[in-house]
Amino acid sequence: MNKLKLPFFDRSKLSGDFIFEAVVGSFAFGIIILAFLLFNELFIGSELSRNTFGLSFLTTSTWDPVNEIFGALPFIFGTIVSSFLALLIAVPFSLGIAIYLSELAPEKLRAPLSFIIELLAAIPSVIIGLWGIFILAPFIRDQLAPPLSTYLGFLPLFQGPMYGLSMLTGGVILAIMIIPITSSISREAILTVPAHQREGAIALGATGWETTQIAVLPYARSGIFGAVILGFGRAVGETMAVTMVIGNSPLISASLFSPSYTMASVIANEFVEATSKLYISSLVEIGFLLLMVSVIINIAARILVWKLLRVEGGGRA
Repeated sequence: MNKLKLPFFDRSKLSGDFIFEAVVGSFAFGIIILAFLLFNELFIGSELSRNTFGLSFLTTSTWDPVNEIFGALPFIFGTIVSSFLALLIAVPFSLGIAIYLSELAPEKLRAPLSFIIELLAAIPSVIIGLWGIFILAPFIRDQLAPPLSTYLGFLPLFQGPMYGLSMLTGGVILAIMIIPITSSISREAILTVPAHQREGAIALGATGWETTQIAVLPYARSGIFGAVILGFGRAVGETMAVTMVIGNSPLISASLFSPSYTMASVIANEFVEATSKLYISSLVEIGFLLLMVSVIINIAARILVWKLLRVEGGGRA
């Protein structure tokens, strides 16, 4: 009995598909293995610090390399506050840029402006840090801080002397760095909104702003939220620019005029100077904490975006 020969069944093609699947699969699993090795190396490298200080490493603010007493609370505080401050400044600007470029800008201006904004994301952070030291910090110290202190000085956020290198300067420099990526991704999310969404709103008599508000932004909110989270992740992990302008002082202060420190900054500044094993282990533990914060942010973002998509899809996953 002759076997049925299918025209689409080719053993050579089957082996080729198998090889291709194996190669690309190895790439995907290679990333997972690399992430595991990174996690494992940081966990092992921070063992001495974890055994010595325990949970007090997260709750104490003393950072004394001479007496080998280390607490990471000032760096955690500086990282979180500077990143949220950057988001508070950057999100309105980014959303405004995205709306203008996608909905309002003339056709001749859209491509050049989009290119310039995306080009800003390619500027090395050390260059932005130099600009922050020589231009931004003096401007905030001499022009922005005095009126803030005068009119909002009753708030703890705007009390005390302003020296230029501070939490406020660090937050502003981070905002400048995350605006290009957040605005670009938000613009792409807005451009994916179907034309019939806009046409339906206009047909019902909505103005241009009302069309954007009721038909465009709700449809693109999951993409915009993802852009915000990506910007937040960039702010949390940024090193050089914020190191150059935040003041690098392990203090916890309610005032934005005070200098501060971030987890990435302390690793960049002090790892070369670390001499003892406990000192190095403490810096590695800060790196481990930074990695965990980044992972938690991404997991939370995925969960929230998934929930938004379920709501937009009428409850379907």
